[in-house]
This record gives sequence, structure tokens and C-alpha cells, in this order.
Amino acid sequence: MRFAPRNTRFGLTLLWTLATFGGFLLSLLLIEVGEKPDIGLVEAAIGGFVIALLQGCLLKQPIFCIRWILSSLLGWSMITAIGIGAVGWIVPSTQIFPLRILSGAVYGALGGFGIGLAQWLAIPQAVVAWRWIFVSTASWAIAVPVGSVVGMILHRLTQLFLGEVIGLAMTWLLVGILTGMNAHKLRS
Repeated sequence: MRFAPRNTRFGLTLLWTLATFGGFLLSLLLIEVGEKPDIGLVEAAIGGFVIALLQGCLLKQPIFCIRWILSSLLGWSMITAIGIGAVGWIVPSTQIFPLRILSGAVYGALGGFGIGLAQWLAIPQAVVAWRWIFVSTASWAIAVPVGSVVGMILHRLTQLFLGEVIGLAMTWLLVGILTGMNAHKLRS
């Protein structure tokens, strides 16, 4: 199997997904997954920095990479500070299926909007930048409820909190894929 080069749309999507998902896995070495009050501003900043660093390595210009990392750090810090929380590292406390879906969609959309808005500051082209806010919002609004439901089901089946962590991993994988399909526009 031949690896898709980084400058093709598919290749960048694959690398972006691996960077995003790998960044989440790496962040687990530095921060602990928990419920909303357990994950604070420092943990969100550390996790956001790790993921943005790996994503930033895929961007063409070094100054864009630095701006991407700083704006992502700002976004994660901002959404955590205003009470939305570190969406990709928190597990909902509710075990009610419809509430998990609804709260996941709402918190995912709010978190995705905050992160996308902050990352918008780093993107050079105004037209692409506005699209990125929408892509981030929609990606998180889809991925958080899916990952949350997967986590709840696995937790119930296994009686292990690891099921919830797998659900969060599913969230990050989906976010990586959905944002990765649009990441090639960031590099033009």
C-alpha cells in the first residue's frame, strides 16, 4: 500500500486525522479524563496545546503554525474558562440516553464554535476562515454526541470507566476526520 502524500487532499485528511487523534492519545499522558468540574483551565490548555502542535506541523508556513498553536490554546482556554468545559476530555455525568445526545450536541456545538472562532484568528484568508468556524462547530456538534453515546454504552456493558474514555477517543477520531476533510483549505 502506498502512503498518500501530504499535499493531496486525501493525504492531508489522513495526516490531519492521525495528528488530531494522536494528539488526544498523547494528551492522555499529561491530563486525566474526568467529569466537568475535574478538568480545569490548565488541563484544557495542555491538551489543546498538544493537539494544536501536531496539527500545526502539517501547515505550510511556520508563522501560520505558531499562530495556529496560540489560537488553539486560546480557544481551549476560553471555552473552559467560560464554563463550557474541555469538551474533548470531559465525560457527561448523565446516564440518560436522550440527554447525552442533546447535551453532547449543544456543548459540542458551543465548544466547536469557540475553538473555531479562536482558530479563525490564525487563518490568513477571510473566506476560508469563516468556513472553518462552521466546520469546527458542525464537527464537534456531531462528534460529541456520537462519542458520548458510544462511551455510555461501553461503560454500561463493561462496567469500566475505560468505556467512556473509548467514547472520547471516538469523538476525537470523528473530529479529526470531519475537520481533516477541510484542512486542505487551510494550507492554500
